[in-house]
Amino acid sequence: MNSAEPGAPAPKRILIVEDNDLNMRLLKDVLEAHGYCTDAAGEGELAVEMARRFKPDLILLDIQLPDISGLEACRRLKRDPATRDIPVVAVTAFAMAGDERRARDSGCDGYVTKPIMLPTFLATVSAFAGPPAITLPLYLHPAAAAR
Repeated sequence: MNSAEPGAPAPKRILIVEDNDLNMRLLKDVLEAHGYCTDAAGEGELAVEMARRFKPDLILLDIQLPDISGLEACRRLKRDPATRDIPVVAVTAFAMAGDERRARDSGCDGYVTKPIMLPTFLATVSAFAGPPAITLPLYLHPAAAAR
C-alpha cells in the first residue's frame, strides 16, 4: 500500500508473521484498511531475513510457526544489532498462565491474544508503530459494526 497523497508521510510498515492464511488475511486487511503498509511471512526464518532487509516499524509475530518458534525468531531479532530495536508484538492463541511471561522473556515488547479484540489490537499497533495513516469514522470502524 502506498501513501495516497503526494507529500504525505509514508505509512508505517508492519511485518506480519503468521502461518495461518485466514489469520494472515484478517491482519493484513485490518491493518491496510487503517493505512498501514504490510509485509507477510509464514515462517520464522523468513521473518528474520525480511526484518533485516526491510526494517519494518513493527513485527507482529505468531508464536507457533512451522519452522522455528516465534519465540526463537524473536530471540534472534533481539540479538541482532540490525533488528534489535524493531518492536515485536506476539499475536498468539497461547493464553495460558506464563505464556505472556515466556514471550516477554524471549524479547517480545507486547502481547496480544487471539481471537483479537479489534480496538485493543489497533491500540497496541499504534502504540508500537505509530498512529495509522487513516482514521476511520466511528460509524465505519469495524469495531462499531459489532455493536
